[in-house]
Amino acid sequence: MDEKINLLRNDTEKAKDYFLEHLAFSIGPVELKNLMEESKVIVIDVRKQADYEISHIPDAVSIPKDELADNLHKLDKNMITVVYSYNQQCKLGMEACLILADYSYPCVYLDGGFKVWKEDFRFVST
Repeated sequence: MDEKINLLRNDTEKAKDYFLEHLAFSIGPVELKNLMEESKVIVIDVRKQADYEISHIPDAVSIPKDELADNLHKLDKNMITVVYSYNQQCKLGMEACLILADYSYPCVYLDGGFKVWKEDFRFVST
């Protein structure tokens, strides 16, 4: 397996494709904050409703991942939807992005989730 990994690491075309896709489909907290100030995105929190009520990113809409497919009417296909979940290890956000993409909603994933927004960048939460 190490040999396969080393071969991939030396394949700069595959690396370029990987990083280009990561940049296209993810967003960092600073970029999100800027886009929110310009009203250019819809932000959805796919964590449990109870956790959203404790604290969330300002103006984020709570749509738990398991309820997303039934609540697509709350979103706009003409805007980018930014999805976040608990933290970098939580896959709820990526699963939600897959659902949105299946329904043709442009979407990106917030790298690091709510934890990075609140703890590392210490941006306002409500």
